[in-house]
Amino acid sequence: MADYQDIKQTVRSYQAALDGASADDAISVLTDNMVPEFLWRGMHPFYEQYGADNVAAVFWAPLKKAFTTLHRREDIFMAGTNAIENGEWVCSSGHFSGLFDNNWLGIPATHKLTFIPYVEFTKVENGKISEVAFFCDIISVMQQAGVNVLPEQTASDIIRPGPATHDGLLHNAQNPTMSAKTLALVTQMCDDLTGSGMGSPDEQLRQTWHDNMYWFGPSGIGSTYTVERYQHQHQGPFERHLGDIKFNGHVCRFAEGDFACWFGWPNLSMKSTGGFLGMPASDIPADMRVVDIYRRDGDKLAENWVYIDILHFLSMQGLDILKRVREIRQS
Repeated sequence: MADYQDIKQTVRSYQAALDGASADDAISVLTDNMVPEFLWRGMHPFYEQYGADNVAAVFWAPLKKAFTTLHRREDIFMAGTNAIENGEWVCSSGHFSGLFDNNWLGIPATHKLTFIPYVEFTKVENGKISEVAFFCDIISVMQQAGVNVLPEQTASDIIRPGPATHDGLLHNAQNPTMSAKTLALVTQMCDDLTGSGMGSPDEQLRQTWHDNMYWFGPSGIGSTYTVERYQHQHQGPFERHLGDIKFNGHVCRFAEGDFACWFGWPNLSMKSTGGFLGMPASDIPADMRVVDIYRRDGDKLAENWVYIDILHFLSMQGLDILKRVREIRQS
């Protein structure tokens, strides 16, 4: 059984080099650690990029110029074999923090400490990184800058904490039996969800979720606690205001120890029937690119961290949130 220590070390070395690099040096770090034409998947407005030149120019250099003293505060680090198709991946999640000293994506600089929630999936092959999927919560950065482009969210607007058990950094090898148990549980939960048309009946949820489940959702939706409040504050609005929902599957899904994760590109396709995120109805099908990270406690799931590319979902319906930010700044 693989213990994933080699790929963990590859990613940790890459992270250390990138985190310590200047905006101008990011390209050399990417070149040293990636295969030449690696695939980088990024949220709106970054999208798919290939190769170090493009990824550095589109994302890392502008980010490092905007947030001085950028620092990775990692809460979860795990590795495993992709259950969807062959390949070994690492997942890192937490927050980047830095002083927001220069405008980013049209969001006005605050010159204050700012947290950027992130999750990064990294595929390693023969000691080099061949694919990356990088999600970050841009709407959270807007909110911290005092730019509110969406109505008040349905759940709680908080900076999402790491695992309650403070044991999410799986730098050492984990028990493969426990990893298999976690993967089986999240797979059952996913099968239940997709089998019910993306609904979450109370009785079904409680088969795989603890009654006092923490659900840490993206800014624009918010976070909630307990199965009951999750259904009221997230799942209820989701079911009422979205229709024709289709599950497209995942690109990557794996587990290690008590933790599991997945992402899709996209996971879901649907139409907005009006009211979701406070936005109008649309006949245009739109996609949701979603990340889920779970912590298992015993036989049930106790915590869930969720990232959704909300800006992309809205842009497919003709709603340009970054344009709204620019308009707010000019008004």
